[in-house]
Amino acid sequence: MQFQIITYRPEFMNEVVSLWKKCNLVVPQNDPVVDIQKKVEFQPELFFIGLLDGKVVGSIMVGYEGHRGWINYLAVTPECQRRGYGRQLVQKGIDELEKIGCLKVNLQVRNTNKSVIDFYKNLGFKDDNVTSLGLRLKTTNADPSL
Repeated sequence: MQFQIITYRPEFMNEVVSLWKKCNLVVPQNDPVVDIQKKVEFQPELFFIGLLDGKVVGSIMVGYEGHRGWINYLAVTPECQRRGYGRQLVQKGIDELEKIGCLKVNLQVRNTNKSVIDFYKNLGFKDDNVTSLGLRLKTTNADPSL
């Protein structure tokens, strides 16, 4: 079985949404289809999926706004975790960000997601000792505290 990282293509949308649901990345205030559509409209070249024998098993969205790079929607299907695929996806994102001049990469992880925090720490990420704040620009029926 060969793991391959490619740029996202629309024919993989349903598989990517399914992956994100399996990995508990979908929350009520984020519509995964809308998130994918917005990424395809802005920096689509920085949205990657991981394929294992042609089947979607991983994803990563990265972005760069001229100052910092960001990692979003890193996912590896649970049955394929701990095989190095997540590390490869992160490295692909970092490599692409470096190519366009990015000097620092940020990411956000829910405080309750200890295993993912440990994953990133093992990749060399450090706690920046900052508080992340957010402002929702579009309201939904979802719990506003999420």
